[in-house]
Amino acid sequence: MANKTYKVGLIGVGNISPAYIKGCRAFDILDLVAVADIDLDKARKVAAENNIPTACSVDDLLADPNVDIVVNLTIPAVHAEVSLKALNAGKHIYTEKPLAISLSDGKAIIDTAAAKGLRVGCAPDTFLFGQHQAARKLIDEGAIGDPVAAVGFMLGHGPERWHPNPDFFYAPGGGPMFDMGPYYVTCLVTLLGPVVRVSGAARASFPTRTTASGRTLPVNVPTHYTGTLEFASGALATLITSFDVWGHRLPQMEIYGSVGSIAIPDPNGYDPRQVKLFVPEKHDWEVMPVEHREDWARGIGLADMAYGIRDGRPHRASGDLAYHVLEIMHAFSKAFESGSYVTLQSTVERPEALPVGLPPRVLEMP
Repeated sequence: MANKTYKVGLIGVGNISPAYIKGCRAFDILDLVAVADIDLDKARKVAAENNIPTACSVDDLLADPNVDIVVNLTIPAVHAEVSLKALNAGKHIYTEKPLAISLSDGKAIIDTAAAKGLRVGCAPDTFLFGQHQAARKLIDEGAIGDPVAAVGFMLGHGPERWHPNPDFFYAPGGGPMFDMGPYYVTCLVTLLGPVVRVSGAARASFPTRTTASGRTLPVNVPTHYTGTLEFASGALATLITSFDVWGHRLPQMEIYGSVGSIAIPDPNGYDPRQVKLFVPEKHDWEVMPVEHREDWARGIGLADMAYGIRDGRPHRASGDLAYHVLEIMHAFSKAFESGSYVTLQSTVERPEALPVGLPPRVLEMP
């Protein structure tokens, strides 16, 4: 088992698929053997361009006994349907965020996997990138004392001007909370622990959006969310996600502790900005070293899941984490609709931090 690799089949060859193709090839434990899409010609084109052995239909990929793990890169509206089919076909799954659109579908995925003894992994895995693990290390070592508060801000004016197929961003399962919120909420949970209560407000500021080609899109989801997260630890966080803002000067994420503060780069992937620490005796922000690798591709969560399967240990970008994040995101709208706090039903353990200094192409855990 020590040298076992896991054969991966990827479903959905849309805009995010190049990142996962690269990510699968960044880790020795993963072997990308097949791609599938409802557009078979597109799957064949991607396979040919990336030297992937097999391009096939979704049903054929799920029936392939050589595929161990299915990576689900379909649009959010069918995440649950495809994930459940893969689980029922006996495959471990790793899905793009969100885990599902509805909480009931998310729970069905978790319950089905548990019943079949299979693993569920879910993006984002960006909290495992070097800078965010450096922030985790600072918090765990007490560099800012006890965390008392945090902020996260993701503000822009939507993806319709650059994304080739932006329709799903303004359909259920899209919007700034379900599209970008997972990066911020997941990062906060992995730094500060589970959330127990949420307040929130949401609105759709514009009834339509216009793509770069001049096509008009109807807006069927809120496009600006704001609210607070109350953590089991007692820390409080303010979070705003918006597709309605042309410009701003807010930080992306900061954590405030009893003896200092940490500034954290964009939780949505690699950001050249640095992790910075402020403590009163220094009188200024200090750039902190990143002792973890800084060049991980998306796919580190998938590789960590494969090692977890092989070695019989929990993986970090887990289905339980994704379900807790999904409930938190739903709670913003529920709080707004009810005019009161929403108490969460789920909880989750903080994933283990990554050890420092991992060598290239290996994610072996001590």
